[in-house]
Amino acid sequence: MTGCSTRGLKYNRSYYRTSPIYAHKHFKKATMRPYMVRGVAYYPTTVSVGETFNGIASWYGPNFNGRLTSDGEVYNMYGLTAANKILPMNTIVKVTNINNNRSVIVRINDRGPFVNNRIIDLSKAAASRINMIGTGTAPVRLQILGFANKGVVTIPQLSTLQHSPKTKVLTNFVIQIGAFTRYSGALITQKRYNNIDGYKAIIKDTDDNGRRLFKVWLTGFNSEAEARGYIKQKLFHGAFITRE
Repeated sequence: MTGCSTRGLKYNRSYYRTSPIYAHKHFKKATMRPYMVRGVAYYPTTVSVGETFNGIASWYGPNFNGRLTSDGEVYNMYGLTAANKILPMNTIVKVTNINNNRSVIVRINDRGPFVNNRIIDLSKAAASRINMIGTGTAPVRLQILGFANKGVVTIPQLSTLQHSPKTKVLTNFVIQIGAFTRYSGALITQKRYNNIDGYKAIIKDTDDNGRRLFKVWLTGFNSEAEARGYIKQKLFHGAFITRE
């Protein structure tokens, strides 16, 4: 088994339309959990040590071993690392399998998994520690332990993390609106939607499971709330939020 990641997922790029948007731009609350105000959902702009949140974990293994992660590291399925859609790179997270109460500490160094109810994609080693290799997915609880310095490629001692920042501001949210095997397709989409509603479209040249993929991102969102508000307008079929 090679895991349950959705990396390399193809999106329907034939359906696009434009219309005015009404994105939410007044989010302030510092929490990883969405919250409601007068029926409107707001989303986090910061993440703090000690916060916990629940969701489904998946894992990825041999098919991705040796490939580059989103932060430029070489993925090692035997290391204790993981992917998350929005947590800052080098966030140190305790992951507990709710089914068996087994835990593992991992470092975020990649982006994903891009499935709505999944919040973390574990390395094979990390998934093995919490006994979820066979099931492929498991309900988990994440706890933020701290933030390692840039360039750190191992799990720091918890005593070291005590001196790290207690809060990180979440910025650089983008929306992926297309993914192409040919640069020409990405370029057409980039030119067509650049400056749509004031947002800039850029092309990211990436490696997805050994396949060169040109991703088109919309940038310029002030928060995850604004990006989510934009997605809810359904301007792009299959669009999703990630971070640079």
